Amino acid sequence: MAGQNDTLVTEFFLTAFTEHPQWRLPLFLIFLSFYLTTVLGNMAMILLIRTDRQLHTPMYFFLSHLSFVDVCYSSVIVPQMLAVLWKQGSTISQVRCAVQFFLFTFFASIDCYLLAIMAYDRYVAVCQPLLYVTIMTERARWGSVAGAYLAGFSSAFIRTVTAFTLSFCGNNEINFIFCDLPPLLKLTCGDSYTQEVVIIVFAIFVMPACTLVIVVSYLFIILAVMKIRSAGGRAKTFSTCASHLTAVTLFFGTLIFMYLRDNSGQSSEGDRVVSVLYTVVTPMVNPFIYSLRNKEVKEVVRKSLGRFKVSGRC
Repeated sequence: MAGQNDTLVTEFFLTAFTEHPQWRLPLFLIFLSFYLTTVLGNMAMILLIRTDRQLHTPMYFFLSHLSFVDVCYSSVIVPQMLAVLWKQGSTISQVRCAVQFFLFTFFASIDCYLLAIMAYDRYVAVCQPLLYVTIMTERARWGSVAGAYLAGFSSAFIRTVTAFTLSFCGNNEINFIFCDLPPLLKLTCGDSYTQEVVIIVFAIFVMPACTLVIVVSYLFIILAVMKIRSAGGRAKTFSTCASHLTAVTLFFGTLIFMYLRDNSGQSSEGDRVVSVLYTVVTPMVNPFIYSLRNKEVKEVVRKSLGRFKVSGRC
């Protein structure tokens, strides 16, 4: 699929994992099962939160939006990746590539902001419990979520316009699971300094900014927890944050590995594995993290299953 060096590229050829034909069917089935689990798990979480009054709290309000974004986030990437595996490579036009890149950046940015907002929510709940209701009002919750969507849109729009004003020429193969900026920059004609700066700006104003909010929030939470005299009280208080902290570590750890480092050279097998972690695995495991490690969600699930059994007998 490679052309001459001076030939402008108007479409790309995604080839991730196609160098191992024997893996095609197993990987296709694995990623398909992961995607179905992601959609069903997150939609079930949204349904539980919407229908049970016990979960009508700020934390679960933010979690329902995180679940919705995870479904969208995964849906932008996984169907295209399944097509690549099934066809042993898939052609994608430059317009479709730009749309995919925009949607990926949009939902990934919202994920970052929501995780930061949820960390602040935990800080208020643990450190200022008497003011929690007055701080986390319905208006404040909707304003925070709207701000996350607006900031995500702005970041995605700027990065997409900047990236796709470049000219692409020569080899049109992208050995990656989707149209992401680092592999696209390897196909550009001439200097891509401006686009590299955009990557850095995005990294500075999204990931580290959100990470700072999360770290500061948890530092205050740890200090508050350490003041509790009983070991049982400390464990109970910190357990309310354990699910969120697990999700943050998994999501931000993989993103930081991908974007806060030198992207020179060809996409490696390790890069593709890491990209699978934050685009496929993380959205899938989030509902399980928040349900298996959360007593309130487990109680609601048991109640729902109990009602289902009773109605089934009738």
